[in-house]
Amino acid sequence: MSTSGMRDYLDGPYKAARDVVRDRLAAHGELADLAVRLPRDEYRDKVLELLLESAADGLPARGYPKEYGGEGDLGGFIAGFETLAFGDLSLMVKAGVQFGLFAGAILHLGTEKHHERYLADAVSGRLLGCFAMTETGHGSNVQALGTTATYDETTGEFVVHTPTNEARKDYIGNAARHGRMAAVFAQLVVGGESHGVHCLLVPIRAEDGTPLPGVRLSDCGPKLGLNGVDNGRIVFDQVRVPRDALLDRYAQVDADGNYTSAIENPDRRFFTMLGTLVQGRVSVGGAAINASKVALTIAIRYGDQRRQFGAPGKAEETVLLDYRMHQRRLLPLLARTYALHFAQAELVEEFARVFNDDRDEHDRRALEAQAAGTKALGTWHATETIQMCREACGGAGYLAENRLATLKADTDVFTTFEGDNTVLLQLVAKGLLTDYRESFGKLDPLGTARFIAAQAVEIAVEKAALRPVIERLRDVVPNRSDAADPDAGLRDDAYHSGLLRFREEHMLSGVARRLKAGIDAGDEPFDVFNRCQDHVIAAGRAHVDRVVLEAFQAAVRDAPEEIKQRLRDLYDLHALATIEAERAWYLEHGRLSAGRSKAITALVNELCAAVRPAAVELVDAFGVPGSAVEVPMVVPSQHE
Repeated sequence: MSTSGMRDYLDGPYKAARDVVRDRLAAHGELADLAVRLPRDEYRDKVLELLLESAADGLPARGYPKEYGGEGDLGGFIAGFETLAFGDLSLMVKAGVQFGLFAGAILHLGTEKHHERYLADAVSGRLLGCFAMTETGHGSNVQALGTTATYDETTGEFVVHTPTNEARKDYIGNAARHGRMAAVFAQLVVGGESHGVHCLLVPIRAEDGTPLPGVRLSDCGPKLGLNGVDNGRIVFDQVRVPRDALLDRYAQVDADGNYTSAIENPDRRFFTMLGTLVQGRVSVGGAAINASKVALTIAIRYGDQRRQFGAPGKAEETVLLDYRMHQRRLLPLLARTYALHFAQAELVEEFARVFNDDRDEHDRRALEAQAAGTKALGTWHATETIQMCREACGGAGYLAENRLATLKADTDVFTTFEGDNTVLLQLVAKGLLTDYRESFGKLDPLGTARFIAAQAVEIAVEKAALRPVIERLRDVVPNRSDAADPDAGLRDDAYHSGLLRFREEHMLSGVARRLKAGIDAGDEPFDVFNRCQDHVIAAGRAHVDRVVLEAFQAAVRDAPEEIKQRLRDLYDLHALATIEAERAWYLEHGRLSAGRSKAITALVNELCAAVRPAAVELVDAFGVPGSAVEVPMVVPSQHE
């Protein structure tokens, strides 16, 4: 297998964008240990310095319109951003706040006057900003934010105010030290009537760094990780901003205080506005997958060198990666990382298509669900993978100089920001149940339950057609009758897809039937949904598992011949390890016999042994710059 050939295939159409970032990271060898070496304030200022260098290199401009100094390359922008995760993750997150969230809010929620006035400065880093959405009392429930922006028609201004401590803006990147303006999400009140959450640009600091009148800023303090990001809290005390501070792409307020919007339904308007900001969720999932690549590169190189114990009578000890259990710990995670890489690549392509072609609402909703699911699985995978890599490196992995500790701390919050993963899988499942019919509904359990009860349960039950589904899959998915030949077809793509599709559709139908039964019995919608919530989340995850599997299948089919077999082995390992992890469910539902379950475990072992000789080349193909993985416990790879 050619390492360069595999790397080119993984990099895909955005290789140039990835290589620009790799070169920048390689030129800054100190990035790997900034979090350990520098005091917090120095660390934050160093991250800002590197952020401005990346802006000067044109990295953020790649994703913005050409008339504002950009290149209009959304896919390349996200690919470059993901690659930042090979270096210091505080730099990656701060770049996401500045160039993805703050500048993205101006681009997607503002109109030409905002673009002309602010966008070039935001993309260049001349105007440092915050994305002030999250509040102390309202994390994922954005529609319930407490901050208000009340229009004063006598002065033509909005008055931005924090009415309670729960409405304080919390965990806001760039707020504690560097940000001068915030994109503030607040309940818009015009003429005494609330029109829901909208976004306004609110200055928070003077050029000398002092807070502006009415703005109270404080530091969130030390965190588990990402201490190079200056997360802070913001409280507004009757802060006045001009009428044109409202980012008014989807709703306008004229000088006389008349509110208008082309989207009459307030829920649709809210989710349309939020949907334009899906880029952050896409980017975080990709960054988490890349952080997993860093950890695996370190751990697999270490396992290929470190020796421990050995056969009796032999002087030389055995290399760790030659032990079956060490292979079992790391190689299925390597296979899943490849699978998630290809699923993320499909998501980035879809994101670029939807936003470049200004697709309709249905396509945008589908993209949001795909982004939510990929982000959830990608970030959970990073948490699991980095922990396992740390354990696989023993005490050496616990030393800060070997980077796994920092990776573990810095990525831990990825499962929470840009949407809590549990809430995101609820979003995925709700989309499957309702097929995004007339309205999008609310994300809170009460809104979801009422929406499903009112519009979608009967349709979901009828369209799922559980019995025909089982009949249709019976020929593809063996059950107890497979005992005669438990090994048959275990490496068949149709078998893998059939099992995962059966699980997804069975779970989805089960959720719909439970919801319908509860509603028909006259139970409160909230209680019905709450009783089913674990099933809802499981159905969402089953769907994303299947999407990831089929993305890997497509990648193998399209691969050049020189790397196809290596990818095929990795794909089979991923597919069978995924099925093995849920074998209890398949046994309970009659989709596996005991013999076939044992055969799958045996084949996973065989595939680990097949992948092992190429394991170092497979992680080298990720293209992680040397300074990021050439930690003291690892000798530089011979494959680079």
